[in-house]
Amino acid sequence: MDRSKTYFITNSIRIKNEKFLQKKETILSFDPEISFPQFLKDSYKKLELNYPKYHKMDSLCKLGILGASLLLKNQNFTEDTALVFSNRSSSHDIDLKHQRSMENIVSPAVFVYTLPNIVLGEISIKYKLQSENVFFIEDKFNPDLLVDYSEGLLNSGKATSVVCGWLELKNDEYDVLLCLVSNNGKIPFTKVNLEELYRFENE
Repeated sequence: MDRSKTYFITNSIRIKNEKFLQKKETILSFDPEISFPQFLKDSYKKLELNYPKYHKMDSLCKLGILGASLLLKNQNFTEDTALVFSNRSSSHDIDLKHQRSMENIVSPAVFVYTLPNIVLGEISIKYKLQSENVFFIEDKFNPDLLVDYSEGLLNSGKATSVVCGWLELKNDEYDVLLCLVSNNGKIPFTKVNLEELYRFENE
């Protein structure tokens, strides 16, 4: 394993407070009073995703698809791009919806999303990734874990690039940071730089 290599944050996307930021620059924003479901609908339209499957997904997957769509747009990546995600609340919102549905007839369309790693599958399908992927549940954003695990995949040759980050959703409150990590870029992929990107919209 070659630990001497330096990797870079090739691109980054932040989704929070009705805004999309790319490398700390706001590229899309909505009325702060907009409801979360409407935010997801309007974002899909504004980004012109043209991906009908989006409408059948749960909210966590929709956030992941929105973030990945911007993150990977016009970027070079291959089918062995790995996915390393984390959050605090797992699949909380869809779990509650599933629990309520059990009072009547259980919906398979809801049940299928009661694992947080389903979003990894949805992103992999959309971008034809055949890669390593993992979804960690952490008490808080943990740049040490994301950097260490991602570098392990890159150094071992299991991936040529990695999409890593934080995809949190609970009670319609969302907090997203996704980064594309590869050999190309200007921002070194370090714990300090990853923390700075996350804290930028949390100050």
